[in-house]
Amino acid sequence: MKLLKDILYKTGIVNVVGSTQVAVEKVCFDSRLVEKLSLFVAVKGTQVDGHNFIDTAIEKGAQAIVCQIMPRTIVPGVTYVEVLDSSNALGIIASNFYDNPSAEIKLIGVTGTNGKTTTATLLHDLFTQLGYKSGLLSTVVNKIGVKPIPSTHTTPDAIQLNELLRKMADEDCQYCFMEVSSHAIHQNRIAGVEFKGAVFTNITHDHLDYHKTFNEYIKAKKMFFDNLSENAFALVNKDDKNGMVMLQNTKAHQYSYAMKSMADYTCKIVENDFSGMLLNICGQEVWTKLIGGFNAYNMLAIYSVAELLGIEKLEILKSISKLTSVDGRFQYIKSNNNVAGIVDYAHTPDALKNVLKTINDLRTGNEQVITVVGCGGDRDKEKRPVMAQIACDMSDKVILTSDNPRTEDPEEIIKDMRAGVEAIHFKKVLAITNREEAIKTACSLAEDGDIILVAGKGHEKYQEIKGIKMPFDDLQILNQTFEILK
Repeated sequence: MKLLKDILYKTGIVNVVGSTQVAVEKVCFDSRLVEKLSLFVAVKGTQVDGHNFIDTAIEKGAQAIVCQIMPRTIVPGVTYVEVLDSSNALGIIASNFYDNPSAEIKLIGVTGTNGKTTTATLLHDLFTQLGYKSGLLSTVVNKIGVKPIPSTHTTPDAIQLNELLRKMADEDCQYCFMEVSSHAIHQNRIAGVEFKGAVFTNITHDHLDYHKTFNEYIKAKKMFFDNLSENAFALVNKDDKNGMVMLQNTKAHQYSYAMKSMADYTCKIVENDFSGMLLNICGQEVWTKLIGGFNAYNMLAIYSVAELLGIEKLEILKSISKLTSVDGRFQYIKSNNNVAGIVDYAHTPDALKNVLKTINDLRTGNEQVITVVGCGGDRDKEKRPVMAQIACDMSDKVILTSDNPRTEDPEEIIKDMRAGVEAIHFKKVLAITNREEAIKTACSLAEDGDIILVAGKGHEKYQEIKGIKMPFDDLQILNQTFEILK
C-alpha cells in the first residue's frame, strides 16, 4: 500500500481536487481491473480513451483518478489529479508505486528494427554464463534469472514492466536486458524507468501502419536516447546512417560500433559458413556458432555492452564462443537427404534481405534456395510487395503464403505481395494460402543439398486467423516433414 501523495512525484501535476493522503493498493489504467482502493489512470490510447471509463472505475471502487482532462462531474470522496500527460504519468506512478526498481538494477535497453531480440537474449545468456543473475524482457520470453515468464508484448505496459523489475530486484538480479520497441517509447511505457545503457541496432522500413511516416518512426527511437541520463551510456551502430542521429541531444556517454567504418568497437568476419563464424572483434579472434553478417553485428553489440559494463575482455570472448542461436532466429536444421531448413523471424524487408544474403553468401551455387514467406495482416501494407520482390530476387523458388492474417483475408495479403513480383519471376512463384501446406510443398520441391528458408514467424508458436490464435510452429512442421520425406 502507498499514499497517493507519495506516488505522484514528478508526474507533472496541473490541478488536484480532493485529498492526496488517500491509500492506494493498486494502480490500473484498464477499468476492468479496478478494485477497492485502486488508483485509475485515464490514458488516451490508440483504440480507447480511458477518460470514458472514469465513472466505471469509480463504481468499481477507485478512490483516486489521474487524468489529462477533468470530468464535468466530480464525485464526492474521490480525489482527482489532473496532469499534463497521463500516459507519461502512468509510467512514473508505476515506478514510484514499486519503489523505483530500475534504480536497483543495471538496466540495458536495446532498440532498433532488427536484432533487438537476439542482442537482448544473448546478453542475458552471456551474463548468466559469467555468473551474474540477470533479467530478460523480450518478445520471446521474460526471465528472472533462468526462470521463464511468458511474454505478450515486445515491451510490457508500464505497470507490468515495473512489477517485473521489482521482482528482479527482490530476487537479487544485478542486470536486466530489455527490448525497447518504438511503440513502447511512443506510448510512454518506459516513462520513469532508469536505464544504465541503451543500444541502437539499426532502423529500416517497419511499423508504418502505426507511425505513419519513416521520420516519425525515427523520432520514436530517438526519444529513447534523448531521455537517457548523464550516468548512462548510449551505444549505436555507426554503419546505419541513422545511428549517429540517435546520439544528437543525448546526455549519456556516447559510443559506437561498426563493421564498415571507424568506431569505438569494430569487427571483421574472418571465416563464415553454416557451422559458424570466425570473427575479429577489436583485434581479438573469436569463434561463434551463430551465422551471418547480421549476427556479426549482434556479437559486436554484445561485446561492446559487456565491455562498457566493466567485464574483462577475455571473459567476454570466452562466453561469446559458447553462445547459441536464439529461438526462431536463423535456426538451422538438416534432413537425412541433405536438405537444409532455416527458420527465421524475418518479417521486414531488411531482415529478409539480410537472411537471404547470408544464405547466398554461404551456398555453393549448385543448390536451390526455396523461400516460404508471408506478411502479417492488419499491419504495414507497404512492405508486402517489397518483401515478395526481395524473395524473388534472392531465391530460386518462392512460395507466398499466410503469416498471421489476423482479421484480414489472407488471399488479399498474398495479392498485395504479388504486386511486387516482376514478370521475369512469375515462373518461380507459387501461392499457397495454407502455411503448413506451403512448408510441406517447399520440402517436396527440395532436392539433395537445397536450402529452404521459412521466414516471418520464427519463434511464434501460433498462427492468428480471424482474431483467433491457433497452435502453429514453423520449426516443428519443418522437422516433421523432414522426418516423413527421409
